[in-house]
Amino acid sequence: MNKLDKRVAVITGGNSGIGLATARTYIQAGAQVVIVGRRGDAIEAAVAELGGRACGVTGDVADIETHDRVATLVSERFGKADIYVANAGGIRIQPSAEVTPADYDMQFLANARGTFFGVQRIMPLLNDGGSIILVSSIATHKVLDGHAVYGGTKAAIEAFARSWALELKDRRIRVNVLSPGPTDTPIIGKLGLPAEAAPMIEEQSARMIPFGRMGGADDLARAALFLASDDSRFVTGVNLAVDGGLTLA
Repeated sequence: MNKLDKRVAVITGGNSGIGLATARTYIQAGAQVVIVGRRGDAIEAAVAELGGRACGVTGDVADIETHDRVATLVSERFGKADIYVANAGGIRIQPSAEVTPADYDMQFLANARGTFFGVQRIMPLLNDGGSIILVSSIATHKVLDGHAVYGGTKAAIEAFARSWALELKDRRIRVNVLSPGPTDTPIIGKLGLPAEAAPMIEEQSARMIPFGRMGGADDLARAALFLASDDSRFVTGVNLAVDGGLTLA
């Protein structure tokens, strides 16, 4: 029997990288999936790839209206949802002295505000016994160069998770955090760094990781499947680092 048979999952940032790999894994496990992303063309391409068990919503998670439209779609098409993965986010690597208010706002709006109001809007539609997964980062507890603002945004959502795990306990809705280490996804090209720096970042990351390689999107998707399924039915309020042991180094 498929682990997510007859379940409905919403995945923000579901058109690429970890989000797309998670959508693919959930569908293979029997779920129907709603993916959310900013670019309509990317959402259309991802839905076409994922097939008939997927549908999409185009919108910026920093915009409350996006979450309202997601909730409306879920209500009208499925009635309820079972899984919510807050994966969408933004990052800009830079020393604190170079951070502008626009840089700061971009990251906090996408990562903290987008996560908070996405979960707020979906809460009434989640079936009792459901699962909320917030995608954070090892940057909240391992200091990485240029990650002060980004790490701050992710620390905020980890605080949200602890509160929500208790707020939703009577409904048996589990709230957990998934913290990737360096992962080989398209976000590498969106870090605000020169394009020629990407191979160097990947090589340096691989050298730092005890397992000797960067994570893959599928590595995170497998962990997200565990947190969404009944395999983790007695797990809530945890922060699962999927980083090849980097936080131990």
